[in-house]
Amino acid sequence: MGGTVFRSWTGTAREQFAARRGIVRLLPRAGRSLVAALVVVELLLGCLPVVFTVATAVVLGRVPAAVDAGPDSGAWRSLVAVFAVAAGAFVARQVLSPVERAMGELVTRRVDGRVVDELMAASLRSPGLGPLEDQRALDALRTAAREVEFGVQSPGRAATGLLALIARYTELTGCAVAVGLVFSWPAAAALVVTVLLFRHGQRGGLRRYARTRSRLAADQREIDYLRDLAGGAAAGKEIRVFGLADWLRQRLRDTHLRYLGPLWAERRRIYLWPFVRFSVVALTVTGVVFAVVGATAGELTLTGFVLVTTATLGLLRLAEHYPEADLPTAIGMRAYDAVRRFAEHVDGHEEQLSPPRRPTAPEPVGTIRFEQVSFGYPGRRPVFDRLDLTIPVGRCTAIVGVNGAGKTTLVKLLARLHEPTGGRITLDGVDIREFPLDAWRTRLGVIFQDFARYEASVADNVGLGAVAHLDDRVGIREVVDSVGLAPAVARLPRGLDTPLARHLTDGAELSGGQWQRVALARALFALRHGARVVVLDEPTASLDVRAEAGFFAGFAALAEGATTVLISHRFSTVRHADLIVVLEHGRVAEQGGHAELLARDGRYAELFRLQADRFVDVVEGRVG
Repeated sequence: MGGTVFRSWTGTAREQFAARRGIVRLLPRAGRSLVAALVVVELLLGCLPVVFTVATAVVLGRVPAAVDAGPDSGAWRSLVAVFAVAAGAFVARQVLSPVERAMGELVTRRVDGRVVDELMAASLRSPGLGPLEDQRALDALRTAAREVEFGVQSPGRAATGLLALIARYTELTGCAVAVGLVFSWPAAAALVVTVLLFRHGQRGGLRRYARTRSRLAADQREIDYLRDLAGGAAAGKEIRVFGLADWLRQRLRDTHLRYLGPLWAERRRIYLWPFVRFSVVALTVTGVVFAVVGATAGELTLTGFVLVTTATLGLLRLAEHYPEADLPTAIGMRAYDAVRRFAEHVDGHEEQLSPPRRPTAPEPVGTIRFEQVSFGYPGRRPVFDRLDLTIPVGRCTAIVGVNGAGKTTLVKLLARLHEPTGGRITLDGVDIREFPLDAWRTRLGVIFQDFARYEASVADNVGLGAVAHLDDRVGIREVVDSVGLAPAVARLPRGLDTPLARHLTDGAELSGGQWQRVALARALFALRHGARVVVLDEPTASLDVRAEAGFFAGFAALAEGATTVLISHRFSTVRHADLIVVLEHGRVAEQGGHAELLARDGRYAELFRLQADRFVDVVEGRVG
């Protein structure tokens, strides 16, 4: 039994030491001079209460003699001098406290800023998307981002909290020394052990409580989701139309209870009975100390009696929870641990890129080929199994297929967001992995179906297609006009400089179709500045039939000479392509022109007729 307790204590001590060491390693990020200055301030804040306690005891001890001697006596002047020391210690502490808070806030901001930089560097370090599609990595990323963003129990708070312990333990040491010197070293040691018992209970309880909360992270995410759902505008219409308010309240209540039940049980286990035992020990030790003080009071001076009493009470007060230090140092490193876990996931997922053998990526001349390409996402069935596909340069190739056929994955492989697990992708016979990654991507203008909607100006949203040419306002205006967006932009408060977010000053929001035109303009701007392969993933999904026809009537002229890869589920769109490729089960099922594929009466013809029949049914229904 004793060995188990000892191992538990030593394990806890090792855990505490490792956690503190991790926090210490973060401190230099705040700047060594600032940290050194804050350490000095914390030491002063720890010493000043002891000085105040000792000086106050001396004042009280000298009052009788000073009163007897009168105001003009040396005893009175001595009393006033000691009182001045006590008052000075009190005032100095009041002055230093806000200084300490300000310096601590600066340390917190600096450390958290560096941690955010580290998190962003990790998230952007991988040239591909593998880490961002791994659920464990995403969980670590969300935890880190949430804690650092809100800064409640962040790594910066942990660093500041650790420094704040200097003041607390300096005060504890000073009070213990005062009791030992004036009264009894065994009594001082007993009081210190009592304080440390309570501190052990506080710190150990917080760590175990934090581990329990970590195990319930999935429930916490669901609570956050339900709160956002109830309070946001996105689902507001359906919640009201379908009468979902009661369902939402009940689900939120059930999730909260599922989350809080284990927390309540763990809190009782951690804090109730252990602290009952600690309280019994504390009361016993305190009672014994005060009993002995009372019994030997005749041997103590008034100053000594007051000093021992106040120092003992000061020691017991230091057994309490330290709000500025305990929770931040116990939990604050969770966010940094999550940053490190995410970085490890990124490093573990990072696909090894072979060193480029060529200095740049040439302009396409003949073909882009997928040669026996295989690829699959971790934990899922392969998407491609020895795919052979030829994309002719300078022409429009359409990729069609049912959901899950691998159309978007094909684009990701072309953009080298993932690398094939087998085979290769070549440009005019050269493996694209021989080109520098950035050089290859500058040859591409890719707009995904879930394209980004940046909270930036219209001009920036378009110009980010070729970020080095953001100052090309003439080019931005031309591509905006070419996709039919100019009239809508003209109605915005600041034209091209209007931020596309309502919460920004003079900001505005666009409709789904207008946003899609912005994305198309971004691809055309990339084409204008060096991209020779334009990939459009469902480019007209938010456009009506008339707008879609108008877009392709002009897009062919705008993209003349470029290689266009078009992914769409609308056959009215793909029928205009020079080459149509039907993907199925990770292979090319059919390819050819629209008329040619209809004449074959194969898979393409089947899919085309199914969509055409649905369109005719809709039209006839409207006419009827």
